[in-house]
Amino acid sequence: MKIGYARVSTYEQNLDLQIDDLKKNGCEKIYEEKVSGSKADRPILQDMLKNLRNGDILVVWKLDRLGRSLKDLLEIVSGLQNRGVELVSLKESIDTTSSTGKLIFSIFGALAEYEKDIIRERTMAGLNSARARGIVGGRKKRLSDKDVEMLRTLANDKMTPISVICNRFGISRKTYYNYLKKL
Repeated sequence: MKIGYARVSTYEQNLDLQIDDLKKNGCEKIYEEKVSGSKADRPILQDMLKNLRNGDILVVWKLDRLGRSLKDLLEIVSGLQNRGVELVSLKESIDTTSSTGKLIFSIFGALAEYEKDIIRERTMAGLNSARARGIVGGRKKRLSDKDVEMLRTLANDKMTPISVICNRFGISRKTYYNYLKKL
């Protein structure tokens, strides 16, 4: 089934041009949305993506109508590809039902994978650099070494209830047991 998606950024803008082209290209159903492309929350787009099935063809007037950014577009295109949904962009002449279009689709997927790898590499390099400078990531310890010694003493003194110990140090029971496990 050919499904169209038309979007303009403001309520003052008109969808007619996009809708006419989508109808001309055989779209049986057209989702219309008036929301800025910079907004992450585009409910009509999300609804349409959820309803697309294997074998459907998504038709857009231009790729910038579909994605907020290159990263967003790559994620959407990758999701379509994984679900067996073809993509046609009328103005860019991209049609994944053809061999050339499939090549472009594959390039989109490769770019998405590349971008993920670059982000992962940068993150790891940043973490390694911080470790080399003596900066340890993660949550700060709740209790000082002195507090841990006092906790150990109170835990060994079976007369003090756990709830009192937890209240004294401002920790949960789980944190209390985690410290005991380390001791």
